[in-house]
Amino acid sequence: MRGLKGKNVLVTGASSGIGQAIAIRFAQEGANVAVNYYRGEEEADATLKQMRAASAEAGITPGTLKDMKIQADVSKEDNVASMFEQVISTFGGLDILINNAGMQIQGASHEIPLDKFDKMIDINMRGAFICARKAIAHFLENGGGVIVNDSSVHELIPRPQYVGYTMSKGGMRAMTRTLALEYARENIRINSFAPGATLTPINPWKDDPERKADIESHIPMGRAGEAEEMAAIAAFLASDDAAYITGQTLFVDGGLSLFPSFRTPWTG
Repeated sequence: MRGLKGKNVLVTGASSGIGQAIAIRFAQEGANVAVNYYRGEEEADATLKQMRAASAEAGITPGTLKDMKIQADVSKEDNVASMFEQVISTFGGLDILINNAGMQIQGASHEIPLDKFDKMIDINMRGAFICARKAIAHFLENGGGVIVNDSSVHELIPRPQYVGYTMSKGGMRAMTRTLALEYARENIRINSFAPGATLTPINPWKDDPERKADIESHIPMGRAGEAEEMAAIAAFLASDDAAYITGQTLFVDGGLSLFPSFRTPWTG
């Protein structure tokens, strides 16, 4: 994709799942990628290894790209400040932030422990904002940049027993639109992509054939998405091919947000 080669990219929560796929895709496109992780340093190392293999496969001379792993809890402002300082120092700047770090918990809404609810809001929404404001401050001093937020189809579709998750993703949509409008004249573009059901470790049903089949029966295209498909959209939104797009959420959901129950006409 146009305009990604040589760019400096920070991907939060990049040690597994969609974040890992995004880091690999940007390396494949010729970008310098910083892999943020909270737990699982071995998984972060595996991401770096796959990034290097992907860039070599794409014909990029080994050793020409910079990469790094960086441990940080995105819900902690001091962690984020240190992370940005290290990434900018190592790469010489930052062009693209991918806000991907997130978590989810399930439970009846009236029974979810508030400490777990608070933790999820802190990571999914507050963490994304802390990273975004740090990136924007850097972009304002350096002529612009791009932020891509990993949201969810559940910023639109209610999900019972996941109230904190849906709230956090609804908040991400509002943040994306607000920041995009506020900084549009500063050459800063901010968009989101919203995955539907995706085959990643955060969704344990992927390894349960019966549950997987049930979930896929609700998806108009009849299958769950792949992490690599989400990564392709993140790369597109960060690229010059999306230069006239800001403040938008691109749904990547196999049609899940099309009100699937209406696929069969009602009678009466």
